[in-house]
Amino acid sequence: MSNEVENFRYDKMVEKALRSVVKNSLEEVIKDGLTEEHHFYITFHTSFPGVKIPKYLTERYPGEMTIVLQHQFYDLTVNDKKFSVMLSFNNVPEKLEIPLESITIFADPSVNFALQFQPLLEEDDDDYDYEDVDHDDEDELEADEKGIKGEVISLDSFRSKKKDEE
Repeated sequence: MSNEVENFRYDKMVEKALRSVVKNSLEEVIKDGLTEEHHFYITFHTSFPGVKIPKYLTERYPGEMTIVLQHQFYDLTVNDKKFSVMLSFNNVPEKLEIPLESITIFADPSVNFALQFQPLLEEDDDDYDYEDVDHDDEDELEADEKGIKGEVISLDSFRSKKKDEE
């Protein structure tokens, strides 16, 4: 019986449930387009298994990359495992395929909303050390210059609010 309890991974269940917010948001965009001022900043690990981006982008962003879905994106598709989108880099259209599990941050600054994730693999992968991934200071500076602000939501914030309400 104790073996079953050890295998009951609430942390992974919660991560997967929160990732469904990303999937559902992308599905809404496919169905209705981006409404009002909504736009998405999606940060993902470029070296995560299944990520398909041009080699020059992997070289420029060896750890993480943030894409923006706002005005000019095309052919957005999503399924239970990944999404793909056509974006332009220096006026060259490129198709990106991004596993949902590679996403580390999903934000919609128009409503001050953000989720932060730990990358998930179906199996724990000890060969890939996500702690060693560097955040690109240039990208963070660029985000600050654009006035990108969002609230990162962690489970701890929900726990403390629920505790205060009781």
